[in-house]
Amino acid sequence: MNVLKFGGSSVANPQNIEKVVQIIANASVNSPLIVVVSAFGKTTNKLIASAEQAAQNNANYLENYKEVELVHFEVIEKLVPENQQEEVKTYIASLFKQLKTLLEGCLLLNEITPKTLATISGFGELLSSYIIASIASKQLDVVYKDSRELIITSNAFDKAQVDFQLTNSNCKAYFENNKHQVTLLPGFIARTKEGKSTTLGRGGSDYSAAIYAAAVNANELQIWTDVSGMYTANPHMVKQAFPIPHISYQEAMELSHFGAKVIYPPTIQPVLEKEIPIRIKNTFEPENVGTLISKITENGKPVKGISHIENITLLTLEGSGMVGVSGISKRLFETLSTHNINVVLITQASSEHSICVGIYDEDAEKATLKINEAFAFEIERHKIDPIIVEQGLAIIALVGDKMRNHQGLSGQMFSSLGKNNVNIRAIAQGASEKNISAVIDSSDAKKALNTLHEQFFEEKVKQLNLFVTGVGNVGERFLAQIHQQKKYLKEQLKLNVRVIGISNSKQMVFDEGGISLKSWKEQLQKGETSTLERFFERTKALNLRNSVFIDNTANQKVSEIYEHYLANNIGVVTCNKIACASELDNYKKLKHISRKYSVPFLFETNVGAGLPIIDTLKNLIASGDRVHKIQAVLSGSLNFVFNNFNENTSFHDVVRQAQEQGYTEPDPKIDLSGVDVARKILILARESGYDLELSDIENNSFLPKKSLETTNNDDFYASLTEFESHFQQVYKEAADKNCRLKYVAEFNDGKASVGLQHIPFDHPFYNLEGSDNIVLFFTDRYPVNPLQIKGAGAGAEVTASGIFADVIRIGNNI
Repeated sequence: MNVLKFGGSSVANPQNIEKVVQIIANASVNSPLIVVVSAFGKTTNKLIASAEQAAQNNANYLENYKEVELVHFEVIEKLVPENQQEEVKTYIASLFKQLKTLLEGCLLLNEITPKTLATISGFGELLSSYIIASIASKQLDVVYKDSRELIITSNAFDKAQVDFQLTNSNCKAYFENNKHQVTLLPGFIARTKEGKSTTLGRGGSDYSAAIYAAAVNANELQIWTDVSGMYTANPHMVKQAFPIPHISYQEAMELSHFGAKVIYPPTIQPVLEKEIPIRIKNTFEPENVGTLISKITENGKPVKGISHIENITLLTLEGSGMVGVSGISKRLFETLSTHNINVVLITQASSEHSICVGIYDEDAEKATLKINEAFAFEIERHKIDPIIVEQGLAIIALVGDKMRNHQGLSGQMFSSLGKNNVNIRAIAQGASEKNISAVIDSSDAKKALNTLHEQFFEEKVKQLNLFVTGVGNVGERFLAQIHQQKKYLKEQLKLNVRVIGISNSKQMVFDEGGISLKSWKEQLQKGETSTLERFFERTKALNLRNSVFIDNTANQKVSEIYEHYLANNIGVVTCNKIACASELDNYKKLKHISRKYSVPFLFETNVGAGLPIIDTLKNLIASGDRVHKIQAVLSGSLNFVFNNFNENTSFHDVVRQAQEQGYTEPDPKIDLSGVDVARKILILARESGYDLELSDIENNSFLPKKSLETTNNDDFYASLTEFESHFQQVYKEAADKNCRLKYVAEFNDGKASVGLQHIPFDHPFYNLEGSDNIVLFFTDRYPVNPLQIKGAGAGAEVTASGIFADVIRIGNNI
């Protein structure tokens, strides 16, 4: 014999009930069945709400009652065979009449006793079970039986204790003589020896089914619900979660205790003692295997699942007067027990200086008051502090029978959470090592679940969540490169790179599931109004693991918000040089925040676009080398300009061409004035360990003063035309010496300068073509023959590739 239990979602409407009847029909072919059903979806909550409203003298107390009544009679009309409808309607009407009388009694007395509430809340199962039995009788050999005639309990009406001796005797006598193929019973309800209605408390219908399964020594207990088993994590919060095929009783109880809502822990106890397997199945996808719960499972991953509980308050009792004093713990837990306050988690410092307990938020106020009263004497004498209360918390737990046989699991857990700035407030681990629990902020629960699931269950595919600001030349190419390489990154580098947010100066769009990079332009056009602050707040609120902010702009205001991203554990990748070339204190602050929160701050493209200049320099310094001198051509745009400018061209036209091909900043004066190059040599000097300000860089500009004083591009280009003879003279002076013009940045023994230089034919810079950059590092290890890096140093495509490379660096280090 098998026992099948169907939850409220499985019998929520006529369509679902038809599915349930078909499942029962299929299962009854092979074995006699005991079928336990819950109330129709939300019915019990509505009945309790009606009772509470009646007790509060609320005139609307019958509204929920009428909704429940309407739903049940609609099911009868649609599904009960016509020849039975009158009989069923009469019986159901009599139940509703009794229910209404009880509600009127609550109204008259202005109160609800536990006995009355238990009776009212049990009507949902009485109604649903009788109706479903009538529907099933059309095609099955089914008999209806009231559970109150079989399950006997104590007088604790709302959380009654089962008298298993009487209950098992009743069940044995009934089912031995019952010859029907299907017996259909209401869950949740029972009665006392005196015949008074009681309920079995939270998870009561599951418990009813387990009681019957144990009483008849069933082959299997099946719990039919709206999910395909117990999942590795909550699938509503972790999209990659999947059903666990096989799990032990102990693992299932641990997961259920820590928030997995598929079953309720007391459910397992009756069948656990008799080692009866439990199978969790999906009413809406019955072909799915589901989860089998049994005594022993096959060897597999040490961690079977990750679960969590929301709405937790942490209470800490501490003080010097606790050290070495016996009985403190006893008094604390007696106080909580006396006032029916459930303790979810316990941890105590080895110094005996403090005891920490986790309880539900709803009990926090009462617990605080009663504990302070219990220790009033010690508190008054400053031996113990008043109870410390921390709310807005959640408990997250790793669960698995085999965890004790694997080293380093707790290290992996806390390390992965730490990398994502999930602060742990308390830790608990039992000696059995079946679970490791941590208390965290509720706001971090989703991020923590996804982080741990990625760590323990996914095939080492790391997820990066990008938030991209600036989608001009560089930004557009960056998104195109991400789109092009997405499959390669996942298959070869095990990186799942998702773009979650995109913004320009006017609009922004977010999609937590990942923005389609085929249609991001269309989505952005339909997006909401964007500001730097709103984009940051939305990014922060999503609180996704491995989040990275990408700045593809040259905007100072964007650079000023990096601090907020880094302080909220959101990495920053930028081609915008302004932040790293800003005041020294600000540069150092950004680097400090990055180190403090272990969050990446990468800016490889600040110097040399896609060339590995900064990364190489960092490696030199990290390995103990010391930089003495740097010589470099660091402006691809200026190199392009002076490689193409001669007596047969105009300076204006060459600069215009450089801008059209994407080599210059949107404001070309930034490049031609030398400010851009000055920023770059400043960044290299700072990364070499020298404290310099931008004002310390000697800038020998070749532009006329009038050109430098222009305030817009039109005036700037007009000035270039006006001073064409000046630029021709600059070119002629170099040509007369058989030299080429190169805009050179130099750093030597703590001093730096930038300016136009005449480069002779035997110099490494002489043959630097196109928009290429070159850097020469003279160090302790390279004192005479410098370390040389050379290649394309400008252009949207190579700059985008440099940003892409920084993203991959982050992915490889998480």
